[in-house]
Amino acid sequence: MATSQTAPQAAPRSKPSGLPAALGAYVIWGFMPLYLLLVTAVPPFEFVGWRIIWTLPFCLLFVALRKQFPALRAAIGNPRTMLALLASAILIAINWFVYIWAIMENEVYAASLGYYLNPLLNVLLGTLLLKERLSKWQWLAVAIAGSAVALLAAGALTTLWISLTLALSFGMYGIVRKQVAVGSLPGLTIESAILLLPAAGIVWWYAQSSAGSTFGVDPVLSATIAFSGLVTAVPLLMFAIAAKRMEYSTLGFIQYLAPTIVFILGLTIFGQELKPAQLGSFLLIWTAVAIFVADLWAKSRQAKGTA
Repeated sequence: MATSQTAPQAAPRSKPSGLPAALGAYVIWGFMPLYLLLVTAVPPFEFVGWRIIWTLPFCLLFVALRKQFPALRAAIGNPRTMLALLASAILIAINWFVYIWAIMENEVYAASLGYYLNPLLNVLLGTLLLKERLSKWQWLAVAIAGSAVALLAAGALTTLWISLTLALSFGMYGIVRKQVAVGSLPGLTIESAILLLPAAGIVWWYAQSSAGSTFGVDPVLSATIAFSGLVTAVPLLMFAIAAKRMEYSTLGFIQYLAPTIVFILGLTIFGQELKPAQLGSFLLIWTAVAIFVADLWAKSRQAKGTA
């Protein structure tokens, strides 16, 4: 007599991990100062304009390759989504300009510190805006980070605004993007389109000035400027994907990779002097990072033990 056999049930598909996208984004951002060394002949404000202009075509190319034009049209037709993307576009534009200006002015440590502060600020924003709960150790890390800011205010006030602006603008950008019901790539495309008209105005103003536009004069420099669209679109797309797939506090932890790379570049390639107030601030931040990482590690091991 034949026995009936039931087909084995397919294992449920696990949710795609955001870790590879997060690592890729932060490695690219970490080495961004090396790319900016190639465009130091371009005024920072003009470069931001070209960066926006060249980001949009790369985004549209990726939208076509991924067949996401229906999602793009749906987002454009939603007024609430467009309002949120207007806010995120303004935030990322501020972040771009301050970061580019800081690197070109050799304020590498201030830029690095801003992105060290950002993950700890993300934790605080997650608590205040997303109702995530902090452990006592995370609160301690945030408090120590606050002490680092106070130290900079006392001994390096002229660069404090750079660090705080970078941390706040990118922290709020991530919060807004996490709340918007739009895909990573369509959202980035719309942000670029929103900023296109102001960017065109910026490059036109420089073209009409006595110095003239830096684009179109030297073929190598022009190609390097155009490459900014790719180095902008790819990591931001990776970040948006990671933000959708990971807890915001965990995403913030991975971000320590980028400012560490920038800090090392400041010591080596840029040869920037490390002032006492900056050194003390970095020591406090690294202490806060160690506490935060240890707390995340302990929670991860506890979760695996109870699974």
